[in-house]
Amino acid sequence: MAKIIDGKALSEEIIAKTKVSAEEFEKKHSRKPSLAVVLVGDDEASKVYVGSKIKRAETANIESIACFLPANTTQEVLEAKIKELNESDRIDGILVQLPLPKHLDEKKIVGMVRVDKDVDAFSNQHMGDILLGHDGLVSCTPAGIIELIKSTGETIAGKNAVVVGRSNIVGKPVAMLLLNESATVTICHSKTKDLAFHTKNADILVVSIGRKEFIHGKDIKKGAIVIDVGINRHDGKLYGDVEFQSAEKVASHITPVPGGVGPMTIAMLMANTLKAAEIRVIK
Repeated sequence: MAKIIDGKALSEEIIAKTKVSAEEFEKKHSRKPSLAVVLVGDDEASKVYVGSKIKRAETANIESIACFLPANTTQEVLEAKIKELNESDRIDGILVQLPLPKHLDEKKIVGMVRVDKDVDAFSNQHMGDILLGHDGLVSCTPAGIIELIKSTGETIAGKNAVVVGRSNIVGKPVAMLLLNESATVTICHSKTKDLAFHTKNADILVVSIGRKEFIHGKDIKKGAIVIDVGINRHDGKLYGDVEFQSAEKVASHITPVPGGVGPMTIAMLMANTLKAAEIRVIK
């Protein structure tokens, strides 16, 4: 049976380390690192997620500035808010909670966030830094996935890593991060022929396709590390992209859903906010 990779426990460790460093930052600079969270509209899931981020910020000794705007906020008003946050010396990190209401240009808004305050690290520059192996802010979920894999004690270098999913948010950046750790990386997607051939050869398998229990134990190499990024809601319950019961009989380590990747995303957001603050004061 696989060992469970406890994302909640690991995220607590990262938050605790971030808090210590954030307290040192506050003593040195007479202020806390700060994170502005922009939420437009009344989406309940987004409200819950933003609430979690604000609570974790408090735990990590990071000042959180909540910018809640109504659902009918215009493009011009939202752009003005982003510009205001960009120019504020008080703000180290800016996070725009997605999705935005459909009448707003999401791509333009996200692209407006100043690069050095982009703690989600979705900008072209941050993605380029990952590709080139440069040090900098790394998008939160991919960064959390690497920490989860490292927590197993297994070496990444030399392993066959398969990433199922090619999104700009998870699949592509996590593939590049694994490559930077000297894994041999294969990216699979909806057009991949004989997907099972690839997953069965993976020492490290990262699944992020948004399809409930799509990967089963029979598709997994014995002893593989399995990271399930999926969050699929069905009949009031959460399911991953991996069918857990069959997978845990084959894998050496596996993340649960919930309690695996999710908590790590928020923890890495706090670590990114601290890093952004440190970079800004050096400049």
